[in-house]
Amino acid sequence: RAEQKEEQSIDLIGKNEVYGDIRHEVNVYVKVFTNSPFLVCMDLALSQERIIDPNYLWTGPDGRVLQGQSYVNLTETGKLMVMGFMVPMSGAYTCTLSHKVIKTTTQEETEMVEAYKFMVYAYREADHAYQVSVRFSTTGCRLRNNDLFIKILKNILNSSISHLTCHITGSSYKCHSIRTPKDGLQYELFVNFLVNPFAPGWEEVCQEFPYDCEDVTNRRVRQAAEQIGKFFHQLRQVLKNELQAVPTILYVDNSFSMTPIDSCRPGFGRNHHTHQNCASCCVVCAPGTYSPNNEVTCQTCASPEARMYGAKSCH
Repeated sequence: RAEQKEEQSIDLIGKNEVYGDIRHEVNVYVKVFTNSPFLVCMDLALSQERIIDPNYLWTGPDGRVLQGQSYVNLTETGKLMVMGFMVPMSGAYTCTLSHKVIKTTTQEETEMVEAYKFMVYAYREADHAYQVSVRFSTTGCRLRNNDLFIKILKNILNSSISHLTCHITGSSYKCHSIRTPKDGLQYELFVNFLVNPFAPGWEEVCQEFPYDCEDVTNRRVRQAAEQIGKFFHQLRQVLKNELQAVPTILYVDNSFSMTPIDSCRPGFGRNHHTHQNCASCCVVCAPGTYSPNNEVTCQTCASPEARMYGAKSCH
């Protein structure tokens, strides 16, 4: 993912290349464990011209010259690819291009020097979970059957998605009395729970896949959410056959709703202002910020002690 400027065509970025700009730094986003696009040591306009005796000098975030480093692919035309991108590789990548301009009339040579700066950030896809809300009618708010019903419901749902290494967390309910014009006073259970992809054993599932497993985790939790959606669409029959212990509780038609909830891994967060071109990404926390949990925001350190990318604490 790269920040596209007006003079950069989609076709050029589609070729896995990102051009520099002498006027400002260019933001580039690389998914962890993948290779970066080629960072091109010139702008788009210069790439259309003949360049005499070009020389390229690339330096990394720590100021180290990148020529000869095992984790980079440097072409003879000044293009840089960072391979197997990891969190500590985030930061400023600078290329200095020197070349000659020769006057055709006098053959006078002039040395030209341009510097291009790329800010390269590691990112991960957000982890998905699903907040589910559903309602049931009941004959009263103080019935023991209400608690029993919620317990049985949770067990059934967990059984239906356990093969996907997902589970129900944060389940809760409230009972409300509702007066309706047609039926008078009624009672309803307002139930909420989270379909969570991190049931015990999810790490083992991830070990079967190389690199990062967010894609696999997100696919599993989406399947689990769809399974629960089907369950509620068929719930009248389920209540009749499996929940005979609490026949007084009925599903309120069309009350099922599901909302995706995103979270970022520790050390990553979202910032729609700073990273507009990767607003949905979980981008590595910049130096001076940190994220200790699975929320979606990098917090600012009280004192600038976190000097690295991806900090999980300020110390």
